Amino acid sequence: MDNVTVRQGESATLRCSVDNRVTRVAWLNRSSILYAGNDKWCLDPRVVLLANTKTQYSIQIHDVDVYDEGPYTCSVQTDNHPKTSRVHLIVQVSPKITEISSDISINEGGNVSLTCIATGRPDPTITWRHISPKAVGFISEDEYLEITGITREQSGEYECSASNDVAAPVVQRVKVTVNYPPYISDAKSTGVPVGQKGILLCEASAVPSADFQWYKDDKRLAEGQKGLKVENKAFFSRLTFFNVSEQDYGNYTCVASNQLGNTNASMILYEETTTALTPWKGPGAVHDGNNGAWRRGGCAWLLALPLAQLARLF
Repeated sequence: MDNVTVRQGESATLRCSVDNRVTRVAWLNRSSILYAGNDKWCLDPRVVLLANTKTQYSIQIHDVDVYDEGPYTCSVQTDNHPKTSRVHLIVQVSPKITEISSDISINEGGNVSLTCIATGRPDPTITWRHISPKAVGFISEDEYLEITGITREQSGEYECSASNDVAAPVVQRVKVTVNYPPYISDAKSTGVPVGQKGILLCEASAVPSADFQWYKDDKRLAEGQKGLKVENKAFFSRLTFFNVSEQDYGNYTCVASNQLGNTNASMILYEETTTALTPWKGPGAVHDGNNGAWRRGGCAWLLALPLAQLARLF
């Protein structure tokens, strides 16, 4: 028995070799007659008889579907000696994903089960892949992907690919969101001179994003408080002092919280003294021993001395 393989939607040609001794010939699908000689017995418009010769008796099936798959028989009658030849039609079908898990949100440490069901002929191979810059090279060849004790690094998109070499693989993705409590990654103390602008920054990683609050000692700082600005973003909070005063110096606490927990970090806004630059010590510049500054006026002071004292200076 010969095999004829075609893809779903294509045309299949079934050929039968005959000779000039043939008296009767027919094509059958299982027990149903399709053609007997030049007479069509089936009602399916997709089945047609080709222009045959003395040595060829062939039919063609257009727009082949999976229900066309199976055995076909060419029956030949020659001088009262019947002869048959059989052809098995194989229909290949491109892969198609028929069921896949919905996007999921889960707390860190939980277990995840993802499902990807696909059809096709031959049966497609299912491959799971983690799409993430921080992926651990996680690959599974199964309809079901099980992740036990999921971590935040395993969040992201998971791609299901179904392939069977009939056509290009089909892919679909599932987004897995891993929730975890806040973790403050950066909170540094800052030195600022009096009268200057100062900024305290608090960075935190969390899913869902953290809510931020600022405290000085035990007093919460509110947005719009005079001389202050609190700016909260998804992953950081910025506390700005527009004109730092002595009263602003001290210990500050940043609190980051979400539904899963909270954490805090302390930092100090301290006074930073500036180093004075020594000015040009030219004629007329006098050094003030009290504050280390230079001032003019030395020339006039020297001229007021008696000449005898001036002589001793030189």
